[in-house]
Amino acid sequence: MFANDFDAHYAWRREQAQRLQHLIDVLAARDLLDVGMRSRIERLQRHLLSDKVMVAFVAEFSRGKSELINAVFFAGYGRRIMPASAGRTTMCPTELGYDPELPPCLRLLPIETRLQPQSLMEWRTAPERWKRIDLDVNDAEQLAQAIDTVSEVQWVPVETARALGFWHDERPDDNPPLNDDGLVEVPRWRHAMINMAHPLLKQGLVVLDTPGLNAIGAEPELTMSLLPMAEGVVFVLAADAGVSKSDLAIWREHLAAGAREAGARLVVLNKVDVLWDDLSAPEAVQAQIERQRAETAHVLGLPAEQVIAVSAQKGLLAKVRGDEALLEHSRLLHFERALADKVLLRRRDALGSQLEVLRTEVLQAIGRHEQREAAVRDEQIEELEGLRGKNAAQMTQLRRRIEQEQQEFDAGAMRIQALRSVHMKLLRELFGSLSAQALQTEVAGLSSALHQSGLKLGVRRAYQETFARLHARFAEAQRKADEVQAMLRGAFRNLNAEFGFSLQVPGTLDLSAHAASLREIEVAHADVLSLTNAWRLAQAAYAQRVAKAILERLKRVFDEALEDVETWNKAAAAQVDAQLRERRRHFAQRLETIQRLASASEGLEERLADLRMQQAAHASDMQALRSLVEGLIVPEPAPTPASSAV
Repeated sequence: MFANDFDAHYAWRREQAQRLQHLIDVLAARDLLDVGMRSRIERLQRHLLSDKVMVAFVAEFSRGKSELINAVFFAGYGRRIMPASAGRTTMCPTELGYDPELPPCLRLLPIETRLQPQSLMEWRTAPERWKRIDLDVNDAEQLAQAIDTVSEVQWVPVETARALGFWHDERPDDNPPLNDDGLVEVPRWRHAMINMAHPLLKQGLVVLDTPGLNAIGAEPELTMSLLPMAEGVVFVLAADAGVSKSDLAIWREHLAAGAREAGARLVVLNKVDVLWDDLSAPEAVQAQIERQRAETAHVLGLPAEQVIAVSAQKGLLAKVRGDEALLEHSRLLHFERALADKVLLRRRDALGSQLEVLRTEVLQAIGRHEQREAAVRDEQIEELEGLRGKNAAQMTQLRRRIEQEQQEFDAGAMRIQALRSVHMKLLRELFGSLSAQALQTEVAGLSSALHQSGLKLGVRRAYQETFARLHARFAEAQRKADEVQAMLRGAFRNLNAEFGFSLQVPGTLDLSAHAASLREIEVAHADVLSLTNAWRLAQAAYAQRVAKAILERLKRVFDEALEDVETWNKAAAAQVDAQLRERRRHFAQRLETIQRLASASEGLEERLADLRMQQAAHASDMQALRSLVEGLIVPEPAPTPASSAV
């Protein structure tokens, strides 16, 4: 079951975060945790603890989408939680998640906010504009009744429906019917957010339930921000009808571009129980289902294994009644298995890759530290062995030589400030290339084109020119990053030669993943600005929401790139600081040893034996530390097996 697999995924994340905390403590105790390393570990630790996995369910009305959500996530309540009666149910996009800072509640944003320019993201920061209904999570009846509010509608004049995006003069066949008073039915709410301490939601699951084509098309943030954030998107169809005209419009206009991300999309042929026929042989029924799967996969351009036949209603009933045979017949568990495979395994692999990179970096840092410590102790032992038979005057001379070396080192270390100055100059240029101000400058032309009144015939060209400049800016940032690294490589080589350091230039700052995200945004949202959508872009409020949705998604890419630059820079700067501290500590240790020998407070052979013991103990400690780091990543338990084919 998906719930069991998600429990295992959550437990794996927590265990990895605990292991990282132990690693932080162990490295700090050995003075191996510089600012850069601490920053990288804590960043990944926060990611593991707060990671959200969004699964979006998308469908036209009456495809059984809400029933599928009930069956997969809420069967434990013994009844339906999401409204799933005949006809239209979920009338507005609904997010289900958990925020410990809020009580269990349903928050509803009035549909009239569409008449204002603020984006959904901006409205999230204005809680006073949302209607709040407190939820009793221990009372399934009250919970269901409260959540049923998302299906509320209201009747408005055609002019209002047009302004809200539910009436289109250019596409009269898609308009809803008028009632006897000439009014149009529209949703009462624009967006709903359900906060409840459901076990899966507490563990980081976010479920996005989206309504039909009209609502999706009128909210560009859904397809330009929320859906791209989803780890998995489930597109629900009716098994008896296959892919209808409106289904195909949703897929082509809002989901197909994102389907380029392999495995990110699952298609469910729901209500397969309508094909169950006691008068037909089971083989004939199965053959009909397989034909529907194959035809659906062909129409949508997907592999057949991503199309799964399910009866959500029978699956929910089977879970509530504890009917294992009906549950198997409903095929619900096969959908849950596929959902876990496509969503949780992908998420775990992404997090595991980050852990692998961190593990490699930590092992390299341990190796460099071990080499430095071994070299220093070897130098100390050689120095002390040379003192055999020396008198007090000769020891005093050695002490003066060490002090002279220390003074020369301190004087030379001052030159490192010049290195820092050059480094910071180049770094400021790199940060400037990816700053919020730079982003605003590059999108200004597109924003201006989208804010023009009437038809926006030049907006597609402005879009292409904007992304061309953004791609150029990322290319420039990569060049600057390479320039910083080249400067550090030369500077570190000189410092290593002059001071005997073991500085190593951090791995290449690779911004290609962010550049790829930029390309994905460009491709995925190009259709929003196409001529086929010109009639919608002519509406000022819609065009403004498109502009904000594009900017918000681009801002996430730039912010993530800047965070990587910051982490990478800390790794470079921290190495220099750490080795400066180590060298000064070693000077102090050498002087202390000479002082103790000169004052006869410690014998030479005794001190040599102590250094050799320290050397062996340190080598043993480093080996134990490497073993700890090698075992940093633990495999996630295997998913719950499905018992038969989809």
